[in-house]
Amino acid sequence: MRRLLSIAAVATAIGCSADTSITPIVPVSHDPILFVHGYARNSDDWSTMIAQFKAAGWKDSELYTINYGVLQSNISIADEIKLKVDNILGSTAATRVDIIAHSMGSLSTRYYLKNLGGDARVDAWVSLAGPNHGTTTANDCGFTPCIELRPSSAFITALNAGDETPGAVRYATWWSPADQAILPNTSAVLTGATNTQTAAIAHHSLLTDVTTYSQVRAFIAP
Repeated sequence: MRRLLSIAAVATAIGCSADTSITPIVPVSHDPILFVHGYARNSDDWSTMIAQFKAAGWKDSELYTINYGVLQSNISIADEIKLKVDNILGSTAATRVDIIAHSMGSLSTRYYLKNLGGDARVDAWVSLAGPNHGTTTANDCGFTPCIELRPSSAFITALNAGDETPGAVRYATWWSPADQAILPNTSAVLTGATNTQTAAIAHHSLLTDVTTYSQVRAFIAP
């Protein structure tokens, strides 16, 4: 009996010790930013902009990326975005995140905001070269995400039904008149958002353009 009690005491002590090793909540000075890449790309696209935010005072614990597969639907990607945001808010002292999305990432993040409760967990949402009303360049591609990118797709129609910018989220878009991937270029514009036309910049160059970054940073942290 004494041996059993001793074992129980040791087990209790170990358990108590384990409780004290819980990872502490990380303090933040800014809302964490989640960067979401576009179709058939990856998080490496954000290296320049992340470096710029770091130089401006954002910490590693305030800058996050996500990767998703080339064949995933926007709804599936949105589910992963929800989990990512939940993890960020669960591990930091932040109560909301900011989202910066490029190209198709704009659609999956908008789905998250509109349908998965993201509007209560996001402060600012930024779309760079987003096909928010679809793009005709997707018409000849038969993969699921391409079909969703078509201007007349059921996904685009449902996403834009009613309020295009729901909730208390601050919405902003940047679009280029020289974008050859998003046609028409004005597809990016959303009712209720702050919409900014850039100089004649290529689709992926919005990610590294200094002026665009400066404007995005000013919007994210006014």
